[in-house]
Amino acid sequence: MKNKKAVILLSGGLDSATTLAIAKSRNFDCYALSFRYGQRHETEISHAEKVADFLSVIDHRILDIDLAAFGGSSLTDKSMKVSKDRTNIGKGPIPLTYVPARNIIFLSYALAWAEVLGAFDIFIGVNAADYSGYPDCRPEFIEAFEKAANLATAAAVENKGTFKINTPIIEMTKAQIIKTGTALGFDYSLTHSCYDPDEAGRSCGHCDSCKLRLKGFAQANLKDPIEYQK
Repeated sequence: MKNKKAVILLSGGLDSATTLAIAKSRNFDCYALSFRYGQRHETEISHAEKVADFLSVIDHRILDIDLAAFGGSSLTDKSMKVSKDRTNIGKGPIPLTYVPARNIIFLSYALAWAEVLGAFDIFIGVNAADYSGYPDCRPEFIEAFEKAANLATAAAVENKGTFKINTPIIEMTKAQIIKTGTALGFDYSLTHSCYDPDEAGRSCGHCDSCKLRLKGFAQANLKDPIEYQK
């Protein structure tokens, strides 16, 4: 039987890399999609390329879109500071690292490519258990987008297939995500998570993403293989 095709959103981070590894383990022919969207931490693109190569995707597309033109996030507006050493990660107000409507934009591009490919599975590494508190990482949003995808596309309306938004790590803790990827033989030294790396690409160790990553490796009893600033 021929493998099914899937489009996987790939940022170069820990969550999306694990999601790609899971899709691969489920025998999908994987097509990876990454974005240069005006983010301050563009080093993630080179890491996305390394991950895509390591996991032997069929095709890896990198699209240029400019969310920095709107700003509204410390990831796209360099005049805003990235929060460091927060103690209430995932609680309280939505952090400044939230990029307005990012996941719905990314999923829309993934849906467009999937329809052209004849792929009815899209994978995204959103996580609602151990995350920074973004509204577009919640199951309610994914369910709503999946419904919209099947209303908005010719392929679905003409009954060629039903689109499914796969979120295999949505209920996992960071430690569980890391253990899952490790069991699948994935190399986490290829990934990048930091919101505010230095010019050499080394992680800060103090932003929300670094804190969650370090906590996950500690709870998984594993050493994080990437380099951090002294």
